[in-house]
Amino acid sequence: PIPTWYFTMRHGVSFRKLGRDRLHRSSLLKNLATALIKHERIVTTLAKGKELRRVGDRMITLGKKGDSNARHKATIWMKEPLLVSKLFGSLKDRYLTRNGGYTRLLRIPNRKGDNSPMAVVE
Repeated sequence: PIPTWYFTMRHGVSFRKLGRDRLHRSSLLKNLATALIKHERIVTTLAKGKELRRVGDRMITLGKKGDSNARHKATIWMKEPLLVSKLFGSLKDRYLTRNGGYTRLLRIPNRKGDNSPMAVVE
């Protein structure tokens, strides 16, 4: 027989767990967001890329706000403090006229070893 939890609906679930606990997941997303701001294009798995899109858009929104509270929040999320000035400088100017949708996800062929769906986040 099929267990009852198999049919439960995922109402109100707002993020992917990525097979990690809370601290590992937040550290992973901080590292990915830092790499995205630094290199402006990274290759990752599709699920991580979809979560990174949310974080990346929020970081650029903080950069567009430009006040001291936004800078403080960005400093907490960034692993490299020097990238905060890039976020509040050149990236702010680039996305000043755009209302959201700052990052995009492009699918690429699956990874060779485990056939995981891969994507480019830019």
